[in-house]
Amino acid sequence: MKTKNLAVITCFTLLLFSCNVIDKLLTFTIDNQTSFKISSGFPLNLATEVITPDVTTNSSAEFENNNTKAELVKDVKLKELKLTITDPSDKTFSFLKSIRLYISTDANDEIELAYLDDINSSTNTLELLCTSQKLDKYIKAPSYRIRTKAVIKETVTKDIVVKGNMKFQVTADPF
Repeated sequence: MKTKNLAVITCFTLLLFSCNVIDKLLTFTIDNQTSFKISSGFPLNLATEVITPDVTTNSSAEFENNNTKAELVKDVKLKELKLTITDPSDKTFSFLKSIRLYISTDANDEIELAYLDDINSSTNTLELLCTSQKLDKYIKAPSYRIRTKAVIKETVTKDIVVKGNMKFQVTADPF
């Protein structure tokens, strides 16, 4: 009886381990970028939207490079969203109180992508907290929109250009 139970437990463990190894082999990262401008004269302590251009995805090529295709993608999650001030080069995020980024496409509703509240930064880079939303249909689309909502705590006297680097973790089945 003990041998039978041990055999069942061993088989189950091997099966579970094999599935995790296969998922890791079929998991890869897609990097995308966007930039937006926070204009001078932004109102203080009010949530204001920042216009962000559409992000064109190169996901079909990324899927192919990783031996899969869009219809075989099982799971896409945002693993990192880092904001960096690119202009002016000496500016820090000390002016920012909070920020939220949302993603949408023409065919898909808007959902929250990442955020950071109570910002107290003296650097030109911020790493936002990513939501756990499933992003498969957004990354499979030819393009998507990022809407940014920011609350400013200090007067902005000069336009600020911010670059957003996004890293999406993709898990898919092979061809």
